[in-house]
Amino acid sequence: MPDDELNLGLLLFIPYRSLENRVFQRLADAGYDITPAQARVFQRIGPNGTRLTELAEQAQVTKQTAGFLVDQLEKAGYVRRVPDPSDARARLVQITEHGARTIPIAAAEVAEIEAEWIAHLGATQAAQLRRALTKLREITDPYA
Repeated sequence: MPDDELNLGLLLFIPYRSLENRVFQRLADAGYDITPAQARVFQRIGPNGTRLTELAEQAQVTKQTAGFLVDQLEKAGYVRRVPDPSDARARLVQITEHGARTIPIAAAEVAEIEAEWIAHLGATQAAQLRRALTKLREITDPYA
């Protein structure tokens, strides 16, 4: 099937998967072992922590799956659970110092990849793509 016959979803997914693979390789090379499933939850943790139910909803996984992934992240030292100051019965998931050290590594790889994509597409097409994808978020991203 020629590239122009691939559906838009697949055309969006292919470069994303390439980016994701490179980010996880960069993290692994730096000594951090985090899986895409764990990252799906980890990247949604807010600066002051986030409740497990919110993480599950945003990652579009069950609460049980989110709990399992947070358990793995906690055992590896990337996150911790702390009491929620606004509700003594609830707990927040927070990123630890160890976990926070992964963020600039991943961000640097993403910036490098974006620079490669811009160089490949040219600044004009890259800007058009960014505008189009940003507009598409209006109807696809419930958290936009």
